[in-house]
Amino acid sequence: MSRRGVYDLSMTAVAVVLGLVWLWVARVSDGEEEFAPLRFELTGLVVAVLLFVWLRRSRPVLLALLVGVIGIALPSVAGLAAAALVGVASRRGARWAFLVFAVDAALILSLFQDEGGPTREYWETAAVLLMADLVLVTAGLLLRSHRALIRSLEERARQAEEGQRLRVEEARHLERERLAREMHDVLAHRISLLAVHAGALEVRRGASEEETRAAGVIRECAYDALEDLREVIGVLRAAPDADPDADRPQPGLAELGALVEESRRAGAWVDFTAGLPGDDPGRAGRHVYRIVQEGLTNARKHAPGARVRVTVGGGPGDGLSVELTNPAAVSGGLPGAGAGLIGLRERVDLVGGRIEHGWTETGDFRLRAWLPWRP
Repeated sequence: MSRRGVYDLSMTAVAVVLGLVWLWVARVSDGEEEFAPLRFELTGLVVAVLLFVWLRRSRPVLLALLVGVIGIALPSVAGLAAAALVGVASRRGARWAFLVFAVDAALILSLFQDEGGPTREYWETAAVLLMADLVLVTAGLLLRSHRALIRSLEERARQAEEGQRLRVEEARHLERERLAREMHDVLAHRISLLAVHAGALEVRRGASEEETRAAGVIRECAYDALEDLREVIGVLRAAPDADPDADRPQPGLAELGALVEESRRAGAWVDFTAGLPGDDPGRAGRHVYRIVQEGLTNARKHAPGARVRVTVGGGPGDGLSVELTNPAAVSGGLPGAGAGLIGLRERVDLVGGRIEHGWTETGDFRLRAWLPWRP
């Protein structure tokens, strides 16, 4: 059985039990008053239960009117009548709830009046019944407001999750564009060298006709590849959020010292340790530069005034490793969405590396990455 079915069954059972209790109290407390035979009470209760199950969600106003009329004559239906009135207020709002309340009030004031005119007992009974109906209407309206609040909070949570997902996708997209621009510069340089060497082979003295023709084909293909690369990078750089520094040479390991000095001039405390050979690691060096740059930026934003330890090492056989560590902020830092770290993970994953970040047992935040050495 579904959750809704269990809820409806439970509410029906509680309403029936309340009605039977009310019938027992009425018969015990007022033995002189004439009541309908018990078989009529039970028959009316069964009919009310069937109406309640059938119309509770689809026709709550009609249900409240029908069960309310039956409940005035049969005390055993009082619980179902109360639940139906709460359902009108919670599902149809205040206007319909007070309309049903007015109908119930008219029935109570007209049917409970004695032949000799209104008495004190009559007014007391009518006041109690009307106050009970008002309490039921108020409870239904509060339930309606609670449901609306829950739906609003769920929608806000869904929108927040969707916004975070879009921010993550945007960060990945921007990082891939930046990687494409960097790869363009490297590939363009290598293809240009290929075209130059092919041109030299084409005009080399003593080359056979087949060699000259093959060198010419290689040179033409290299030029075509360069043109295709220019078109691709032109599309990327034509985007509204394109990097204005895309045409500049991409920094690498050689520029790490300047990057650290720039952070120190900005007021950061940076301890920089580098143990690297003189070989060029190729694009891995550019990725290390970006990782250190993002790590120092995050430290300035989220832990201002904290000392940052930067360690870079590795070699052709071991790969490149980089680690940045800083303690927690002494004063409150700026909030962030984590888009920079998402971009770093995208960058490292694309080159087959590993990256991890988080808090250590000593209370420091650590960003650590490893990249393969590929000259």
